[in-house]
Order: sequence, then C-alpha cells, then structure tokens
Amino acid sequence: MEQSFRILLVDDENDILEFVTYNLQKEGFQVYTASNGAAAVKLAEEVMPHLILLDVMMPEMDGIETCQVIRSNPKLKNILVAFLTARGEDYSQIAGFDAGGDDYISKPIKPKVLVSRIKALLKRHDFLRNEESATNSNENVAGIVMDRERFLVVKNGEDLVLPKKEFELLALLHSKPNKVFTRDEIFSSIWGDNIIVGDRTIDVHIRKLREKIGDDFIKTIKGVGYKFVD
Repeated sequence: MEQSFRILLVDDENDILEFVTYNLQKEGFQVYTASNGAAAVKLAEEVMPHLILLDVMMPEMDGIETCQVIRSNPKLKNILVAFLTARGEDYSQIAGFDAGGDDYISKPIKPKVLVSRIKALLKRHDFLRNEESATNSNENVAGIVMDRERFLVVKNGEDLVLPKKEFELLALLHSKPNKVFTRDEIFSSIWGDNIIVGDRTIDVHIRKLREKIGDDFIKTIKGVGYKFVD
C-alpha cells in the first residue's frame, strides 16, 4: 500500500494479538494492541489509528460498548471500526452495525483474506473521504446543510446529530439532489461490497432519517432506490 496505515488491534486473547499482529506487520501495517476496551480507547486517542479491529467478547467493556464510546468521542468518531469476532449470530452483527461499526469479520479467518478485507475497507474509506473533499461540505440544499467536518446535519439552523451510517447515507443522497441512487450504489458506497447486510437495512436507515429530518426530503423510487428532493 502507498502509505503505512496504523491499525489498533483489540482482543483479550494474547495468541490472537500475536498472530494477527505478525501477519499485518508483514504487509507493512503499523500495529498497536490493547487487551480491553478501556485501554483501546485511551491508546486510540494517542496514536489515532486509521482502523480499529475490535473483538466483541471482552470482559468489563465489550466490543459493542467500546465502539459506542469511540463513536461518541469527537476525536475518534470517524475512525474505521471493524469487528473481528468468533460470534456470527445475526443479532451480534446487527448490534455491531447499530453501534457504528464499518465491517464485521468472523473468526477464524485466513490471514490473506483478513488483509484483503482490511485493504478494501481502507481504500473505500479513502474514496469516500476524497469524494467528500470534492463536495462543498456546507452546501445548503432544501434547508439542510451537511457539515462533514463536525459530522453534523444542520436543518434550518438546528444541529442534528445522526449515527454514522445514517449521516453517510444522507450525505450521499444530499450530495446530488434529485439523482436517483440505486440500492446497489447505496450498499457499495455506505457498507461496501464485502459486507453482507439484510435487504431491509437501507429501508430501516431511510425510515430513521425521515423520522429525524421529515418525510418530504427523501423520495422512494419503487424498484430502483432513493433520491434527495431539493
């Protein structure tokens, strides 16, 4: 990769920490480790990783709670978080994404596959960041401003704080008013091609957005997708 990305690996099993660290360092990543959620949050503030690989099942503060703490921290909230866990139940994945996770990787996983998933996630993140930089972050469309620097939605002068995925989804639709984004485009841009989520995931996020900003801004195009109406 063109730059040395910093990865924070969080797991309460030393064998996992050593094994994954070894394989990621071979690929040129800078790897930092923590054995619990509280230590991870503290270390993340110090090293500002590009990606946090976070185990779900940990004592004291589990991965879901740790992710929620990270997302509520203004300094850390935009860092990529991928859950790396042996728990494959649907409810665990849903909880992970609801907490603000960007990906969900089930153990065991082959090192080459893990590296591939990480690289794809980092590349997608860079693409979204570059796309946002090319867009006027303070453009007012239909009374709604997407303030990407503060990760806020400003509606008629009132600040609205949205969960990460809801913000990204609204920012995508808002970036091109009246353009119809297909469901495939939305899945690829917001969740990535390597992540499998339920068919109703987009619909649920759209419903939550409408509850917060109003019903008139996002229009459903049946059988196709959604668009932001200016």
